Amino acid sequence: MAKVFTFAHNNQPTTNMDLSKILSISGMSGLYKVIAQSKIGFIAESLADKKRIPVHSNAKVSVLDNISVFVKDDKTIPLQDLMKKIYEKESGKPAPDSKSSDEELKKYFESVLPEYDKEKVHTSDIRKAILWYNLLQTTDIFTQKEEEKKEGDAPIITEDVTKKPEHNFNQENKGKHLKAGANVQKKTIGVRKTGVA
Repeated sequence: MAKVFTFAHNNQPTTNMDLSKILSISGMSGLYKVIAQSKIGFIAESLADKKRIPVHSNAKVSVLDNISVFVKDDKTIPLQDLMKKIYEKESGKPAPDSKSSDEELKKYFESVLPEYDKEKVHTSDIRKAILWYNLLQTTDIFTQKEEEKKEGDAPIITEDVTKKPEHNFNQENKGKHLKAGANVQKKTIGVRKTGVA
């Protein structure tokens, strides 16, 4: 499957929605939720059919809260902000089918995010974003309480950070608690990797 994202820092302010345990795994369709650590990596559960699979530490995974969408003036917004906009537009209901025609998807996406960069964000990106929203919409991620989202989400820390007040877990470190050495990627929707059709 062609990769339609490029890697980038997500330094934008974020919403309360927690996507830090929701993954896209290279070579596999759909979205997955981290369930537990394992000796070889971690266990992930498909949002679509709830099947659990082992994910090796060398797998290429993208944590959704590290993905951004290109908008005008070479700026980006976090994917979770886009998801929230779709949720609000649809009043919590599913978005149109991601298999709709290109023109229908572009028109819909523009109604949600008028400032999106039409040159960098391709129809395949829009299709994937809407597919992801529809998968997330079947979960409680938009409706769970803030306290529930925070519970158990702290990264595993193996050092005494109280001795290093300058050290904090910012956006750059998100997702690294999945597994030491896991190939966690930061992406921005809308730019194709060089050499990929």
